[in-house]
Amino acid sequence: MYGATTYGTAAGDVPAGDHRTEPVVRPSTDREAVEDSPTWRSIGLTTMAAMLVVSLRRVGSLAFEARCQWPRFHPLNERHLPVSHHPLIMVESVRQVAVALAAHLPPLAGDLEPVSIRLGLSDGGPPLESGDATDVLLRIALGDVEAEDGRCVAYRLTADHLHAGERFASCAMRLARLAPHTAEAPRTASPLGMLHPSAAAVGAAAEPDVLLARAPQGRMAIAPRDPGHPVFLAGGPSRVPALAVLEAGRQATLLCCGRPASAIRGLSVDLHAAVPLTGAFVELNSSPLGPRFAVLTAGRIAATGGVGLLTA
Repeated sequence: MYGATTYGTAAGDVPAGDHRTEPVVRPSTDREAVEDSPTWRSIGLTTMAAMLVVSLRRVGSLAFEARCQWPRFHPLNERHLPVSHHPLIMVESVRQVAVALAAHLPPLAGDLEPVSIRLGLSDGGPPLESGDATDVLLRIALGDVEAEDGRCVAYRLTADHLHAGERFASCAMRLARLAPHTAEAPRTASPLGMLHPSAAAVGAAAEPDVLLARAPQGRMAIAPRDPGHPVFLAGGPSRVPALAVLEAGRQATLLCCGRPASAIRGLSVDLHAAVPLTGAFVELNSSPLGPRFAVLTAGRIAATGGVGLLTA
């Protein structure tokens, strides 16, 4: 069973009272019938090395297929052979497709970003790679488009990940405008006063990938060892994007549960407000569905999520 079943789209993701409409679907043309090749610039990446999507094509009114290549030497992958690809590579592939699909929607109402993510893996986990790259096919459904005054304010896509014809993961992602925090979050302690766990303890491939540190009183703070991480924190933003919040929750769970990264079978996160780069703390608790985490800033919950684990 896929973790995406457990971490399916939750009811109530769409606020009551929002005006919802189907996207404006343009008639198919010969140009659209062939594969499109997004560029790293066209989907807002800062470097070509971060590009995971090779091509994108429409296969139905709201259905698309994307071809991806996941390099063995991706910054998040482990450094031994064969490589088991990092779950966030799967999520980042969907995010890149979501940006490319904006061309098929009404004009966007400002910058939309991931605010809800659900990832589920098969019991076999992601494909192993000992060559240069893994070829992955994404089958994508676009829907839940919300519009106000003719401009798109939110949309959702779901993507099945296939390798060699076999599905190994499923991911749902909602993009919308994110509410800012109204209160100034207190800063965490100085980096000199915090202790970063080892990369191995949090399932990271290298020390710069560690996003957590132990603050005073033993609290876990989001404190990236590399504030300009080349994949998820490019440019050193003043806040933490959804994919990095998801990774912080994954790392916190592995650190506290003492489980290996290969035990991960599901990840989810919901952003309720912006998470600042300083002053955010991660708290864990248990539930019948597995570990849950909350990200707090200035005493308020900015994000919640969960981690699905293989039965020990």
